[in-house]
Amino acid sequence: MNTPAHTHLMLVSEQAAPNLLPALDPAMKPQEAVLLVSQKMTARAQALQAVLQEAGIKTHTVSLPDEHDMAALESTFMDMATQREGQSIALNVTGGNKLMALAAQAVAQAAGWPAFYVDVDTDHVVWLDKTRPAQALTQQLRLRHYLRGYGATLTQGVDRPQPNPAWQTLMADLVLNVGTLSEPIGQLNYLAQEAKSSLRAPLNERQLDSRSLEALLRKFEHAQLLQVKGASLHFPSEAARAFANGGWIEHHVYQTVSQVTGPLAIRDKAANLQVQDISGQPNEMDVAFLARNRLFVIECKTARMDNPEDLKANDTLYKLSENCRRIGGLGTRGMLATYRPLRESELRLAKALHIEVVAGAALARLDEKLKQWVKPTT
Repeated sequence: MNTPAHTHLMLVSEQAAPNLLPALDPAMKPQEAVLLVSQKMTARAQALQAVLQEAGIKTHTVSLPDEHDMAALESTFMDMATQREGQSIALNVTGGNKLMALAAQAVAQAAGWPAFYVDVDTDHVVWLDKTRPAQALTQQLRLRHYLRGYGATLTQGVDRPQPNPAWQTLMADLVLNVGTLSEPIGQLNYLAQEAKSSLRAPLNERQLDSRSLEALLRKFEHAQLLQVKGASLHFPSEAARAFANGGWIEHHVYQTVSQVTGPLAIRDKAANLQVQDISGQPNEMDVAFLARNRLFVIECKTARMDNPEDLKANDTLYKLSENCRRIGGLGTRGMLATYRPLRESELRLAKALHIEVVAGAALARLDEKLKQWVKPTT
């Protein structure tokens, strides 16, 4: 095995994973990382530094005057090569723009530095001098490190819900009977929301006379999630109330992600993440997981989005797209999992925003959808 280089030169870009993976890998971990940073990547460099320093790697930044000026880039890299003559250095060319990579590689060849490229899809380092074979990476990023690499932090502990047999049976029933349960689920959402402060909600005459709502409430009672006492609905705990208030779809999505973790080589997964992005803005992610060194985010909705007076699907789609971009970089993928169908115009918007949609009856086939979504296209 080759001795790891003392120093990694990193071209900072929107994507943090290609620089983090080899730096945190035991077989390649350097003692120092030199971050080559353009002006617009300053915030990304600071986020990257935080993770590297936490791992015990000394960091140093070199500001690039103009990332679009080849001569200026080569001059900066040559100055660095002169200053660091004789040091053990390896160049990671995966980041930056093309000019930065070309200029850095030209100087690396002149200085005798080995250069490598990180294939994040296969977890391999490819050495560009072809004198050594591709090297498998053993380090697997966790959600916390991945998010920190993009300047985002978890403001609360990670939630990984454990399967509850009674709840799972109920969830399976709900997703298999989308059409007949759609209306009463809307009523239950409303009642659970009304019970947020006291864990109880009154039932009006219309709700008491609704056979479909009565049948749905019996299903939730059987799972010990609520009780109907006269003209009042009682929840035994906040967790039960939240589950009835639409949380069941988050549990369904998370449990389905858990089922395909092996086949899709999912590295880390969590539900109900509270995240603060690089600007300090708080965000919520219903379900998130890492696969192929990319972040996948799933927004879960049971509220109606097809009525003019209710929550708009367009707003949800725009917000999800923006959150993906700000929290996890350009490679982040977003999905909307909704019990309610979307209109054709909303489906077109989702496609334009590169948001996957799993709606209505398709929730029962979520495992198949996840496999199609996560696996790389060939």
